[in-house]
Amino acid sequence: MYYSYKYQTNWHDTDPYGYLRPTRILTYMQETGNRQCRAYGMDLDALFRRERKGFLLSRLRMWLNAPLHAYEELEVQTWCPPSRGLTFLRCFRLLRDGVTVGEASSTWAFMDANTKSLVKVSDVHADFPTGDPVDEAPLPKPVRLSASLPMETAGQRQIMYSDVDFNGHMNNTRYPDMVCDFLPPEAMAGKWLRQMSLSYMREAALGDTLSVSRLPVPDREGAFWLRASGADGSVCFEAEMDFAGE
Repeated sequence: MYYSYKYQTNWHDTDPYGYLRPTRILTYMQETGNRQCRAYGMDLDALFRRERKGFLLSRLRMWLNAPLHAYEELEVQTWCPPSRGLTFLRCFRLLRDGVTVGEASSTWAFMDANTKSLVKVSDVHADFPTGDPVDEAPLPKPVRLSASLPMETAGQRQIMYSDVDFNGHMNNTRYPDMVCDFLPPEAMAGKWLRQMSLSYMREAALGDTLSVSRLPVPDREGAFWLRASGADGSVCFEAEMDFAGE
């Protein structure tokens, strides 16, 4: 019970080492989710412009067992496991030549921007087929980094025109590459993203400036924790990135 769409990856999707950038991988997945919404009568753009309602990504975990490159045929499968309360679930599977090369699981909220309140699953009328969560891992747990961790300041990032979508906030697909911008270059040299976990605490709006800090994960080569905070000190997101050599 899944929706599927096929893409050919592009040269402009790749990083200096020929691997698909994390943001591009996430974009292919979410584009497929958006296409499923349209196929079942929920045009997300029209819904927001008409009613100012839409989905917000809360947590994501993505893991790959092989790197992805330019000019490959990539099939993305997506489905929505049964959801309840205020949490909507969505899973993804990436296939190359019919072989699974990656999977992801995510949790979402449905926001009414008029009232700044969350809408219950039972009150959202989306007739999607449902299916089980991905087998290889549970649905994503939030990344929660202790305030006592000795994070080092990595820099600041202003949210610009090229980051935001129609609701005026940084599109969630932009975060993975932004995170990579604040990692030491040698940490990613010749390596590909093996695993990524993101927890979104609040949205970053056009014109906001985020302060980003980082810390290598102890005893895990190629893995980092990152945190971004707003000018008032509130946490925008926390992330864990894990890279591997081919």
